[in-house]
Amino acid sequence: MHAAVVTDVTKPPRWLEFADPLPAAKEIVVSVRAAALSPLARGRASGTHYSASGADSFVAGVDGVGITPDGRRVFFAFPRAPFGTMAERAPVSLDNCTLVPDDLDDVTAAALGNPGMSSWVALRERAKFERGESVLINGATGSAGRLAVRIARYLGARAVVVTGRNESQLEALRDLVDEAIPLSLEPAELETRFDQALRTHRVGVILDYLWGTSAERLVAAIARNSGGDAAPRIRFVQIGAASGADIRLPGSALRSSGVEIMGSGLRSVTNKTLIASIGEMLREATGAGLTIDIVTAPLEEVESAWQRDSGSRRLVLVADA
Repeated sequence: MHAAVVTDVTKPPRWLEFADPLPAAKEIVVSVRAAALSPLARGRASGTHYSASGADSFVAGVDGVGITPDGRRVFFAFPRAPFGTMAERAPVSLDNCTLVPDDLDDVTAAALGNPGMSSWVALRERAKFERGESVLINGATGSAGRLAVRIARYLGARAVVVTGRNESQLEALRDLVDEAIPLSLEPAELETRFDQALRTHRVGVILDYLWGTSAERLVAAIARNSGGDAAPRIRFVQIGAASGADIRLPGSALRSSGVEIMGSGLRSVTNKTLIASIGEMLREATGAGLTIDIVTAPLEEVESAWQRDSGSRRLVLVADA
């Protein structure tokens, strides 16, 4: 078969011949219809993501939409190494497949899977979000962050506060949120806005897609606003690190607050939980109004597509009809 093969992690995958997969026990071979070029797929292919395999030669792609041997249309993830989802076929465990609802096409389902899962799992599985709580989304202007706004609303958030570095994208969210805080503000003003937002909206959950300086200031704001029976318990869920891999975290900020800092991503929950959550999210996607800007390219053009700037849109590689 042909596949997007990585032979050098410093270069894009190339559409090359690769060994045809044979199913192992409790596996099926899925005929791939669409696979999204997500930050996770890029990170694993470049060897920079913590879950990268380190293999010398492998097929790119973490998840996708395909057809099972018995004709079912599924979202699937985590093919057996060295195989990936950006290929004509992929061997995958039955436990890592979930049916795609009839009201979603292949490309939309493939595009929604990874970014939608990030906030769905963070809220429901990690933070144990309860309807009526308020949510602050740090870094809401990317595709995952914008979906997080709609997901938080759909799951019953009383108020949604967002931050963002892209002010035009932040402005586009204003009708969907209770407060939008641009991260370009001067440090003193940004700290004041964080303090006010936490108190005014009684934020119970923070979804952090950025890490870095803005996360440091949010933790400091939590510490300043803690104390007393009226202060809500805040669960700070770390999802992405677009602003930096590390932060400065004073121990006093933890000792003086009830903040709970946790991560949400691969290995923070089981693959079974991830797949079940994606299936649940896809079934609710139409009713929740979950949409994402998409651009497509043929799978065989993966090398050039990999180097294309798709802006804020999610690039989905599509198999020939």
